[in-house]
Amino acid sequence: MSTRALISEFTGTALLVFFAVGAAVLAGDFIGTVGIALTFGFVLLALCYALGPVSGCHVNPAVTLGMYTAGRIDLRSAVGYWVAQVLGCIVGSAVLFLLAKQVPGLETHAQFGTNGFADRSAVELGMGGAFLAEVVLTFLLVFIVLAVTNRLAVVGFDGLPIGLALAAIHIVGIPLTGTSVNPARSLGPALFAGGAAITQLWLFILAPLIGGGLAALAHRFTHPPGGLPVEADRVE
Repeated sequence: MSTRALISEFTGTALLVFFAVGAAVLAGDFIGTVGIALTFGFVLLALCYALGPVSGCHVNPAVTLGMYTAGRIDLRSAVGYWVAQVLGCIVGSAVLFLLAKQVPGLETHAQFGTNGFADRSAVELGMGGAFLAEVVLTFLLVFIVLAVTNRLAVVGFDGLPIGLALAAIHIVGIPLTGTSVNPARSLGPALFAGGAAITQLWLFILAPLIGGGLAALAHRFTHPPGGLPVEADRVE
């Protein structure tokens, strides 16, 4: 862990929240669900190339937990990343909140691009369904990150499947919960939205972390540490 890596995680998380959540808050009525989903995917894709060589571009506590569970980073680094991501999400959300307040008539209380279930879900998905959805959607994201990266860093074309996966996840998840799959992405906006966004926040912290941990465990079986055997090594 280096200071540059921590600053990278702070900056990346702040930018992800500002631009991607900002797409929902400021432009959602104009670009729709698919537009918001693509914004999340494109922003993460760009950040992967910009920050991947520095910190691995986790910008997501669930991804960091997956990396830790997979044995790619130590606990000290994981905690440092989590602190940087939380601070980044708060700063990114604060700047977005200031901008949103300049838009006449824009409602932010209990909304502000936050996640939710029951009456705060577009399809009125219950708490159990929301929890399951967030676990499964986060599982996909973290599994893809672990599968396409070599150790910590995102290099080469690694960012492409990660960005595409996040866009696809949001296309499915936005009608269900607004799509979290990232505790930091949920925490920052909820702090400024208040109301039900705060009372339901626990689910969008816990479920993504469980999904990330399960993805790391599954990855150990599909991509063992010693590498996959070549054809000649397989026993018929």
